[in-house]
Amino acid sequence: MARLRTAPIAVLTMLTLAAASALFASPAGAAKKPATITVMVTNDDGVSSPGLDALVEALRTVKNTKVVVVAPATNQSNTGSKTTPGTLVTQSATTPSGYEATTVQGFPADTVTAALDQLGVKPNVVMSGINTAQNLGSGTVLSGTIGAAMMAAKRGIPAVAFSQGVGADQQYDSTGKLAIAWLAKHRAALEKKPKRAPTTIDNYNVPNCPSGKSRGVRMVKTAPDVVGAIAGVDCTATGPKPTTDIQAFNEGYAAVAQLPVS
Repeated sequence: MARLRTAPIAVLTMLTLAAASALFASPAGAAKKPATITVMVTNDDGVSSPGLDALVEALRTVKNTKVVVVAPATNQSNTGSKTTPGTLVTQSATTPSGYEATTVQGFPADTVTAALDQLGVKPNVVMSGINTAQNLGSGTVLSGTIGAAMMAAKRGIPAVAFSQGVGADQQYDSTGKLAIAWLAKHRAALEKKPKRAPTTIDNYNVPNCPSGKSRGVRMVKTAPDVVGAIAGVDCTATGPKPTTDIQAFNEGYAAVAQLPVS
C-alpha cells in the first residue's frame, strides 16, 4: 500500500500565514488618507480685524486643513500692491479669537513675501480678507486685500480675495461659509503642485442682506469704473441679469469676478 505524503510543518505554516495576510489585506483601490493642505490667511485691515477673525474661525472647522495667519500689524487699507524693500519685521500675535498669528510691519503684499521667504510657510493657497468694505470695479487696484492675493499669485500660489459690504451689521459669517465652499470646490487642484503660476485670482464681494446672507453667487466681469460702487444695496431688486461686479453686488448677490494677475 502506498503511504500518504505529508507536507513539512514549516511549509504548512507559511501557507497559513499567507492566507491570513491575503484575508486582511486592504482591498484594491482603498481610499487614501485625505491630504492636509495649508491655507495662509492675510488681509489689509490688520491682524485685529473682525473680518480676518471670522475667516480664520470658519477655516478652522474644515478637516485636514492647516490655517496659518500672517497679516499686517496695523491697518493698511488702500495700499494696493505696495511692497517694502529689505528684511521685514515680524512678530508673534493672536487674532481676536486667540488663534496664533504672525504680524508684519509692512503692506499686505509684504505679508506674502515674509511668509514665503522669512517664515518658511508653504501654503497651498492664500486667502485674503474678509475685508471691511467692498472692492469693486476699477477701484480694485487700490485694494490691499487684492494686492496680497496678487502677490501670492505672482509667486505661483493660487489666491482668492474676500470683501464684505459696508454696513452696521456686517455678515462675515456668511462670507466665511462662501470661503469654505470655494475651498471645497478647488481642493483637489490645490492638493497638487501647480504646473504654472495662476493667471487670475477670484475677487468676492458680498453684500449684507436682511436675510443674513446674499441672494446667491454670481460670476461676473469687473466693472470698468467705480460708478455705483458705494450705492445702496437692494436685495430684492428685479430687472436684467447683472453682468458686472457692481451691478451684482448692488442687487444683493455675492459678486465673483476674476482679476488678471498684474
